[in-house]
Amino acid sequence: MEAGSSIKNRTSSIALEIAGFVKFTFIGYFTIGLSLGVLPVFIHNQFGYNAMMAGVVISLQYLSTFLFRGYAGNIIDKKGPKTAVLSGTAGFAISGLFLFVAFLFKDHRELCLGLIALTRLVTGFAEGLIGSSPINWSINTVGEQNTAKAISYNGIASYGGLAIGAPVGILLDNNYGIAGISIVVFILGIGGYLLAKRKADALIKSSEQRKSFVSVLKTVAPYGICLTLAALGFGTISTFITLYYAYLNWTNAVLCLSVFSVFFILGRLIFAGAIDNYGGLKTSVACIALESVGLMVLWLANMPEVALIGAGITGLGFSLVFPALGVEAVKLVPGSNKGAALGAYGLFLDISLGLTGPLVGGVASHFGMLYIFPFSMGMVLLGLLLCLVIGWKLKSFRA
Repeated sequence: MEAGSSIKNRTSSIALEIAGFVKFTFIGYFTIGLSLGVLPVFIHNQFGYNAMMAGVVISLQYLSTFLFRGYAGNIIDKKGPKTAVLSGTAGFAISGLFLFVAFLFKDHRELCLGLIALTRLVTGFAEGLIGSSPINWSINTVGEQNTAKAISYNGIASYGGLAIGAPVGILLDNNYGIAGISIVVFILGIGGYLLAKRKADALIKSSEQRKSFVSVLKTVAPYGICLTLAALGFGTISTFITLYYAYLNWTNAVLCLSVFSVFFILGRLIFAGAIDNYGGLKTSVACIALESVGLMVLWLANMPEVALIGAGITGLGFSLVFPALGVEAVKLVPGSNKGAALGAYGLFLDISLGLTGPLVGGVASHFGMLYIFPFSMGMVLLGLLLCLVIGWKLKSFRA
């Protein structure tokens, strides 16, 4: 009885320790969520640019994140995750300043759009630095045996931040405009920086020889490509759901993103042990299949209530894809490259979200807004097929 109580207390202690690090992820993604439901509509309605242009500007963030993932991984492995988190939170504060300047020039169409684009690039830098840093900070503190838990909790923090940040951003925009959002972003960035400054770093020195980032990238690439394809569903919802609802004359588009995020979080909480019990690849296959069902429901939805059901199924399906594939990918590299491995693996999520804007925006512009969800569903199904091929080659699905 006492042994069981001790294990339970230790588990709770580990969960609290991890939460103490992934709160920085929550701050970062709450910041990102503030403008996610506002800027696409602002660019489209205020300036008259089409859906593809709105998508390209929004996707600049993911391009920037992509470019700085490798840099972040090297900082984590050489200087420790705290340095990366400090840089990321400072970046969010600076992005708030740029967004405020953009607001001041809102009557100058091209200049304001350029400043918004610059804001997205700085936000992407901040996301790149803070994206996997709390995970590494957690793992270095609580041990590699808790890798799946650290990745899962980090995902809860990120999508929880988006789920809460998006409606708060709409509320701020309705009452104070983009200026209100920019001020909150700046305050959050400074607050996150001060909190991170107070925590002790956790840099683990490994005797194993470090591989180059390119070598690590090649190692994790098969799992990363699966993630890229699977994440197109989330990217389509996060980038285009406001425009999709507007096209259909539906209201409360931000609720769709929130429902996605809520079910995403529930999936990670309820099925947290699936990766340890069934393995990363089997879990990924089940989740990606469910995600494709959710996208099909969104595609066929003829009323916003049905669309919410589709968003919930999609969120539930996508919930464990990142940690499930990530656990398998990180196993393949030495301890001296764990930070680089998570950074390299995270690159593929950035690629997906970066491609979503121009790719799905192009589908919307050339074929119509109604085609965005069948297209993204097709991409997710390709990811499912690739995941099955990898699992079959590794004999993961054989008795």
